[in-house]
Amino acid sequence: MNHKPVVEIYSDGACSGNPGPGGWAAVILINGKRTELSGGEQQTTNNRMEILAALNALRALKQPSQVTFYTDSSYLLNGATAWLPEWKQRNWKRKKGKLANIDLWQELDRALSEHEVKWVWVRGHAGNTLNEYVDQMARAAIPHH
Repeated sequence: MNHKPVVEIYSDGACSGNPGPGGWAAVILINGKRTELSGGEQQTTNNRMEILAALNALRALKQPSQVTFYTDSSYLLNGATAWLPEWKQRNWKRKKGKLANIDLWQELDRALSEHEVKWVWVRGHAGNTLNEYVDQMARAAIPHH
C-alpha cells in the first residue's frame, strides 16, 4: 500500500518587466491544511520565478508525497515533463544554444525525484480560485524600490 501523503500544490511566478523585479508564490494543501509561501528578487525573469515557486513548494514538503501540481506556466510544465529528461540525457544541454536557468532546473529535478508528481495545466486568469490567488500573491511579492 502507498502511504505517501496526498498533496496539492498551486504555484505562480510574476515579473515587473522581463527581466526585472519578480515574485513567486505557492499554496500547498495537505489534508485540508493550507501552507502559503512567497518571495521575490530584485533582478530576475518570469521563467525563473515560475521554477522557483515550484522548487520552494516541493522543498517545503517534509516527506516523499503524491503531488498533484497545478500551474498555468507551459514553460514550467513542459520543462518538468518533456524537456528535463532530454536535457539530462544530453548532460544538461539543449539541442541548440545555452540552457537557461540550468541551476534551477537541476535543483527542481532533484526535488521532483523525491515525490510522485502529476502535473496539471490550468488556464491562467480563467477563474480557477487558487490559481488566481497564487497569481495575486506572486505579484504582491515583487520587491518595489
